[in-house]
Amino acid sequence: MKKILFALLIAFSFSSCMITKTSCGNYREQRGETYTYAKGKQLWILFGIIPLGRSSVATPASGDCEVRTQYKFDDFLISVFTAGIVNSMSIKVTAKEHLKTTN
Repeated sequence: MKKILFALLIAFSFSSCMITKTSCGNYREQRGETYTYAKGKQLWILFGIIPLGRSSVATPASGDCEVRTQYKFDDFLISVFTAGIVNSMSIKVTAKEHLKTTN
């Protein structure tokens, strides 16, 4: 039981380290509330060597967004249950809702 607890502790600590954030357009300069525009998953086979298709996640027409790829706990579970043959990464696109001014 202690070994399982230790393995889960290691899994939780390493899963948060694999995050990539990429800002596109004027995302950082914009003001407003952020919201999730789209989500998706990218799958790989053979221990992450060969992509299984290409994930197509929608982006705003203006191009102002932030794309975040992250290795989450459910991605870890997919990898564990398939013995590493299938791997996945979660993709999340966030945008900012522009505040409208009233005149």
